[in-house]
Amino acid sequence: MQRTRFFGWTVVGATFVLATCGWGVGFYGPPIFMHAVVQRTGWPVSWVSAAVTLHFLCGALVVANLPRLYRCFGIPIITVLGAALLAIGVLGWASARLPWQLFTAALFSGFGWAALGAAAVNAIIAPWFISARPAALGMAYNGASLGGLIFSPLWVWLIGAFGFVTAAWGVGLLLVAIVSSLATLVFSRTPEQLGQHVDGGGADTSTRRAASAAMSLPGNLLFMSRRFLTLATGMSLGLFAQIGLIAHLFSLLAPRLGEQWAGWAMGLATLCAIIGRTLVGWLLKPNTDRRLVAGMGYATQLGGSIVLMLAGDHLVLVWLGVVLFGSGIGNSTSLPPLIAQVEFTSEDARRAVPMIVAISQASYAFAPVMFGLLRESTGPPMNSSMLFFAVVALVQAVAMFCFMRGRKLKNR
Repeated sequence: MQRTRFFGWTVVGATFVLATCGWGVGFYGPPIFMHAVVQRTGWPVSWVSAAVTLHFLCGALVVANLPRLYRCFGIPIITVLGAALLAIGVLGWASARLPWQLFTAALFSGFGWAALGAAAVNAIIAPWFISARPAALGMAYNGASLGGLIFSPLWVWLIGAFGFVTAAWGVGLLLVAIVSSLATLVFSRTPEQLGQHVDGGGADTSTRRAASAAMSLPGNLLFMSRRFLTLATGMSLGLFAQIGLIAHLFSLLAPRLGEQWAGWAMGLATLCAIIGRTLVGWLLKPNTDRRLVAGMGYATQLGGSIVLMLAGDHLVLVWLGVVLFGSGIGNSTSLPPLIAQVEFTSEDARRAVPMIVAISQASYAFAPVMFGLLRESTGPPMNSSMLFFAVVALVQAVAMFCFMRGRKLKNR
């Protein structure tokens, strides 16, 4: 009897494409949109950067309510609607002539991006995998990193060659077409419809046992539990430091490396993120202490920040710092949902993951402007860069402490 191919890996491939498009437009796009809007309108950078912050805050609001939206309308409909709203929002960024129009566009783009982001990826993958979920999520989340590699230069070229409005129309229509196809052909399927089981029917039961052994936490008890609080705080602080550093890394490296090599350094950090996430995804065993792995990831990033702080003009140390920091970028997004998978019941995890993503997104929305103010207030560039990396390292250390603190706690 011929065995039917497990459809879960098709879902992973489709979600990889979704993450590539979602992050490429909704995450890596706004910094480039900000530059294009400032150039076209002459508005203060503070105004336009406030629209970027609004974009991410609106996304956090939607992410917190994704489970409810999925229950009411289903994953396919919400995903397509998210792509459409994101496309409309980007067109609004491109055509805004008044500040209120820009902020309205940020509402649309933020609401739409949320349905294509980290919580959405986890929700799509979760029904298909339990023990193999680390590898599946790692592969799917790598699409986010690829989105940065592809879309960041693509947006710059399209806007320069055809103008922002034309670029927004073209990318927006392509985004909606791709996501609609994925939703219809892939995301509309469930294991039950196809008569398949999670992990293809050959799952290691240890992960399932860990989740089933967790105590159910109905209502607000989940969000008041110390495991949830340490997980949400650790993820929020880690991403706050990470996004703040990524937003300013190019401008910090350019004086030392030159603009061209600084661009290559940003690409190297993204490549290290893909490698780090892939290795953890495939090597993580069901009984592995996932909080310990997360702590080790932040320790690596902490080391990178310290090396960058002390590197000065020693280029070898600069490149080493970039590699160390980049190695932990991917796992800071993919590991918290995997921790929730084994520390909470399946039902509680479906509520916990969108909430920790929403909290962290609301936090890192303010990171670029906060670190920008830090740089502006600390005098000469060398002094400001050393203090910048020192603050990043401090925040990373606190994030690592939160993850490690939760290792011995029991749910309450």
